[in-house]
Amino acid sequence: MKCSRLIVIVVLLAGGCVTESPKDILNDYEEVDATTVLDAPTSKPGTFSPQTRAIVARGEYLVEILACGSCHTDGALAGDPDFDRTLAGSKTGIAFTNPLGEERPGVIYPPNITPDKKTGIGDWTDTQIANAIRAGIGRHGSRRLVSMPWRGYAKISEDDVTAIVGYLRTIDSVRHQVPDEVQPGRIASYPFVYYGVYRSKP
Repeated sequence: MKCSRLIVIVVLLAGGCVTESPKDILNDYEEVDATTVLDAPTSKPGTFSPQTRAIVARGEYLVEILACGSCHTDGALAGDPDFDRTLAGSKTGIAFTNPLGEERPGVIYPPNITPDKKTGIGDWTDTQIANAIRAGIGRHGSRRLVSMPWRGYAKISEDDVTAIVGYLRTIDSVRHQVPDEVQPGRIASYPFVYYGVYRSKP
């Protein structure tokens, strides 16, 4: 299925790299009001002990203020979040190479971070989740989470990472498979964004 692409555009006119004016470049796009912060989903009753209530509550607070849902929720990158899939990954991707410089940029789709064992992080260890948050390291040890803002999270305290991991273990498991990463030069079958948010016109 071919979808119109969502592209977020940051135009840097330097050294004659772009010959069109910003107005000309944006003629083929319409602005989209992307979602910035979503409420974090509520923890499921019975998934944590009374002794860990404060830790889980702290994790929920951190997931909300870090705006995890703005990438990891279907539709949020285009301003139309699907609240039934909060934190369950996005079929709107994020270009990690410049769509203004190449016709077919590389695109990654934010993964499902609910505890679903098939499509989410249900089979990940606590250490694997912590490594993804703080170092952008994928489950199998490769640094391929190119759009994850891990550099900004690298100094999160051990207590805060533990709280985030503990909280993610307590939310509803949502079965939702996101598209595979698209390498530069290949066609993305699903829409994507790139920095500031613009959607291609039909």
